[in-house]
Amino acid sequence: MDVVGEDGTRWATGLIDQEALALLTRLGQHRPFVLTETMVLAAALPYSAHRRIERFLHESRTTLRDEVEGFLRWLHGPGRHVPPAEQQRRFVAIRIHFNDVLSQVDLFAEVITQRSESGTGVWLSGLDRLAAEALELPGSWFDPPPVVCYLTRGPGAAIRRARTRLPGGRPNPVAIVRVPRERMVGHGIASSLVHEVGHQGAALLGLVESLRAEIRERGRRDRSATPWASWERTVSECVADFWSVGKLGIASTLGLLAVVSLPRFFVFRPPGEDPHPMPYVRVLLSASVGDTLYPHPQWAALADAWRACYPMRDLPVERRREIDRLEESLPAMAELMASHRSAALRGRRLADLMPVGERRPEQLIALHTSWGDDVGVLARQSPTLVFAVLGQARATGRIDPVHESRVLSDVLTAWAVRGSLDVLERDALPTPSPRP
Repeated sequence: MDVVGEDGTRWATGLIDQEALALLTRLGQHRPFVLTETMVLAAALPYSAHRRIERFLHESRTTLRDEVEGFLRWLHGPGRHVPPAEQQRRFVAIRIHFNDVLSQVDLFAEVITQRSESGTGVWLSGLDRLAAEALELPGSWFDPPPVVCYLTRGPGAAIRRARTRLPGGRPNPVAIVRVPRERMVGHGIASSLVHEVGHQGAALLGLVESLRAEIRERGRRDRSATPWASWERTVSECVADFWSVGKLGIASTLGLLAVVSLPRFFVFRPPGEDPHPMPYVRVLLSASVGDTLYPHPQWAALADAWRACYPMRDLPVERRREIDRLEESLPAMAELMASHRSAALRGRRLADLMPVGERRPEQLIALHTSWGDDVGVLARQSPTLVFAVLGQARATGRIDPVHESRVLSDVLTAWAVRGSLDVLERDALPTPSPRP
């Protein structure tokens, strides 16, 4: 005997109907960010990024609303005559999609809401400018997506790359970089940020795949293939570090050193399945990349200082041998990345895409001497160059962290203001009249 019976079936259908109507009601409560978020204009997202985000979420909400309304029409029509189990199955699929849309909204809300924080929002807008310029390359290599930044707890940065899949399967319309609050403000924030931007640039150029193939071939030819097997596993992080050093010079390596200054156990821990190289070796590779791109005694001095902080004498013999083999391969690995050519690079070396002619230590020091603390001058320069100059000045003891933080705070604010004025000026331009 069916204990539910016809009354139970009608009740089940009614419950599903009400839940579907509730989804529509909650969906209607979500309004565009331009109606719900308060922020000064200088803290606003880049216009292209905000437009893509709003369009993305509008399309997601529209698609979901159509699905719910279509489900209700079916439920009130042919669906009335199907078992409640089938009605529930279809409703649950829609509800999963609804939760995916909420996850998308929450992701972008976290990015945008911080723009209303006093001071922080304006700094983030300045970092957006840094991230956008860090992704630029001389020439037309790819169509760069907008990049937006937000702060989070913890020591490490991360990126959700543009065009990767979000909850629900749709491609992300912008690149989102999460940077640690504890790094605001100093050259270290640029090191983390540009490293994450390097992941986006490497993906757009297919560098991880082409470098991995070259490293694998190098390992086949080399008598000691073990180090190359390690570089093959960690190449995605290595090329992002290369991008950061290429754009920032020693400011990148100093920022990395601060991030991985950890208890000895973690500094010497083998990566295993982790895509990051062993922290001890990773800092040394960053210095080796710097010496390959911008030869100078400072890189060897920095590497020696790092070794002095973490002496290997008390490590197990086998671990020391493993690290020694990796250290021996550092110059070759740095040169392999610098001289890498691929179809995406159109026959040019990867190093040729970096501003090598503008980041040599002696040039950066000369620029610091010339610019001083004049924010009016600094704000007119490319953001990565400004961070490179101040990082070099910090490395040589010309400025201290307090001074550096004050100057960078001022220049981030200036970039944010300049960006907001650029938007106002563009919107104020008259629309050209059509030709007769």
